[in-house]
Amino acid sequence: MVRLAEIDPGMRAFLTHYKCPPIDTHAWSRGPNLSERRVALISSAGLRRRDDRPFDIGAIDYRILPMEKRDEIIQDHTNASHDRTGYLQDLNTIFPLDRLDEMAASNEIGSAADYHYSFMGATQAQALEPDVRRLAGLLKADEVDTVVLCPV
Repeated sequence: MVRLAEIDPGMRAFLTHYKCPPIDTHAWSRGPNLSERRVALISSAGLRRRDDRPFDIGAIDYRILPMEKRDEIIQDHTNASHDRTGYLQDLNTIFPLDRLDEMAASNEIGSAADYHYSFMGATQAQALEPDVRRLAGLLKADEVDTVVLCPV
């Protein structure tokens, strides 16, 4: 993993002074016990299936990642400073699908969703809202009641 001290001075200054929006972290509602939940992953790593269209710079849409096609997932994050070392060795470092399967097999969670999703990070979060609302409908249709955000 790259350390902040090792990054180009311009990028280091940008990251040091980047103003992140406040995030309300309280639960909006109480869900079922963890052992009964259906869980999906949502990433900002710019993940897609090999045969899906690449993300454009500044993309605000998402890609659907079927659980049974995890071996076809590639990353095309557009940030040149993004360290891909861990991902190249093991997808689970940024998108833990195998861990979800293990948790479902051991009854820690009820089930892993059939579909998971990825956006392109390094974009304005507010611009994502229309697609996020559409994605919420897909999650609901898949009976997902828990989402794990996997920021990269």
